[in-house]
Amino acid sequence: MTVIHKPVLLKESIAGLNLKDGSRAVDATLGGGGHSSEILKIIGKKGKLIAIDQDVVAIENFRKEFPNAERVVLVNDNFANIKNILAELKVDLVDAILADLGYSSMQLEDEQIGMSFLKDAPLDMRLNRDGELTAKQIVNEYSQGEIARIIKKYGEDRFARYIAKKIADYRKTKQIETTTELVEIINSAIPEKFKHGKLHPATKTFQALRIEVNHELEVLERFIPQAIEALAPGGRLVIIAFHSLEDRIVKSVFREYAKGCICPKEFPICQCENLPKVKTINKKPIIPTAEEMEENPRARSAKLRICEKL
Repeated sequence: MTVIHKPVLLKESIAGLNLKDGSRAVDATLGGGGHSSEILKIIGKKGKLIAIDQDVVAIENFRKEFPNAERVVLVNDNFANIKNILAELKVDLVDAILADLGYSSMQLEDEQIGMSFLKDAPLDMRLNRDGELTAKQIVNEYSQGEIARIIKKYGEDRFARYIAKKIADYRKTKQIETTTELVEIINSAIPEKFKHGKLHPATKTFQALRIEVNHELEVLERFIPQAIEALAPGGRLVIIAFHSLEDRIVKSVFREYAKGCICPKEFPICQCENLPKVKTINKKPIIPTAEEMEENPRARSAKLRICEKL
């Protein structure tokens, strides 16, 4: 396999992990394997990489690339289960954990699951092919109000109500089957003067559906505390987020684990004796350079945050 996915903020994320020869690392979101490939170069023969992905295709592709790598353990699971995954592998603590919350090029271009509005594909959007909920079910079975809520909450789209109404009207005559159908419905709901901005009119609705189908925000909220607990002292957690909802969660949890005392503000002296568990390495998120954004438009919304275990 040739890795066709170009990881966003590759240089910055690998540097942020602070890897050394012999490090034990986790790539919590294997995807196209770009980050894992770089990690393996640094940790050497004495190191160990645990690569996790709920997409079995990603696992199979990486296994073809590194068929005899004894230092790689591939796990087909959701990264929200990192605590159990490490326990089953009898791994106590690790030195570095990376989570790239974006989708790989292969996932976006997979015509079987319909992640992208640029490809005509079935409305599926499941990263875990065994998952029960699909995007098709959402647009055809959820109430108009529920669809509007999802698009507003997860897509932060000002036209959520109009899009939801167009979806509800369309499905009265036939089921919505494909990404192309859905794009046409969304386009019909957006006023003409708003169709020619930087973002495609369908971007936010597709984002919202992917989040709902894969429970992405809940998964992230479960993952971060487990990841912090799994780090050895001095170990680094690096997370790359691609929209404000994800980045907000990362920033909030990092801040919570870095502040220590949780006593009410009116307490003159700390009673909880709660100590900080991490320190944040970068107060402001690291973003791609102008050159990277020009070369890879998918990088434009990426934000990287790093914390270190105390």
